[in-house]
Amino acid sequence: MIPYGRQDITDDDADAVLRVLRSDYLTQGAEGPRFEAALTAVTGAQHAVAVNSATSALHVACAALGLGPGDLMWTSPITFVASANVGHLCGAEVDFVDIEPDSFNMSTAALADKLAAARRAGRLPKVIMPVHMCGQSCDMAAIGALARDHGVRVVEDASHAIGASFGARAVGSCEHSDIAVFSFHPVKIVTTAEGGAALTNDAGLAAAMQRLRSHGVTRDPALMSHPPDGGWYYQQIGLGLNYRMTELQAALGTAQLDRLATYVDRRNALADRYDRLLGNLPLDRPGRSAGARSAFHLYVVRVAPGRRRAVFDHMRDAGIGVNVHYIPVHTQPYWQDHGFRPGDFPVAEQYYARAISIPLYPAMTEAQQDRVVAALTEALG
Repeated sequence: MIPYGRQDITDDDADAVLRVLRSDYLTQGAEGPRFEAALTAVTGAQHAVAVNSATSALHVACAALGLGPGDLMWTSPITFVASANVGHLCGAEVDFVDIEPDSFNMSTAALADKLAAARRAGRLPKVIMPVHMCGQSCDMAAIGALARDHGVRVVEDASHAIGASFGARAVGSCEHSDIAVFSFHPVKIVTTAEGGAALTNDAGLAAAMQRLRSHGVTRDPALMSHPPDGGWYYQQIGLGLNYRMTELQAALGTAQLDRLATYVDRRNALADRYDRLLGNLPLDRPGRSAGARSAFHLYVVRVAPGRRRAVFDHMRDAGIGVNVHYIPVHTQPYWQDHGFRPGDFPVAEQYYARAISIPLYPAMTEAQQDRVVAALTEALG
């Protein structure tokens, strides 16, 4: 089976993890801060807060921004369910903004219309969470401008997009947002096995997210209600969770980041080759946004309406591990129980009815890619 994505682990990665296993600290040592420093170096953001998953990163990001009961959060319906779930975990109401048909990202036109209507109704969201689908940045300049005009905070769900760029800046620089979140799941661009990080240029938000990932506890006397009782002392000054990243994960992530540019270059080269090889097939290839470079976490093709199931089954039977990213969140039973219905976000639903993710990962060979194309040609024949 050729998978749709997989990790690339080298001897250097294994050596980094073994070094930690033989050290004194398996958690809360020097590797976490080293990984965070590497993340700020590759993105240009001022602060990085590493945690145990991208879901945790999204959760602490929203909590640090004060999202809570009585508030609204908007995100994309084409994403993994975690993007929406964190809004409800904070106690907020969640809604969605439909996507653009070619980039699969949040539609800036739909967002502008929805914000204008929300302003008239006196019910603006507190947080907007655009999702950089497949590794391609949303139009963050436009989204950031709309958010500023309406007094709304922005969390970029950049889970797919470390190594991507928008304009002259790296995704994660937070030029147009308050916080940006990365995922380091094994099929993502770089991996820490499981893991995530939240990046920001706001020192206050970074400090809040650091407390939230570690039980709401501080050892900073300046934040305590009274002077510490001694060198052992700490205080819980808020509610938090244990979302810490282990030293093993952080060491793996730092080693992987050394190859970030190589990985993204290879993904783009494979995507360009797919563009050429699939040019004569009856399908739609991914769109490319002007002024942005995708990290190409995913390569999604769209087949004719009504053909997706047959093509999917044929590819799986041929040993090609295709997948579908994603089922629109608002059509899931949990969200239907909260009032959403099919037809609410038609562009997202049209996308879902046709979408298939075909294999793409750095270690993929051209021979494997040719096999994918041959199977797809046969399936569409």
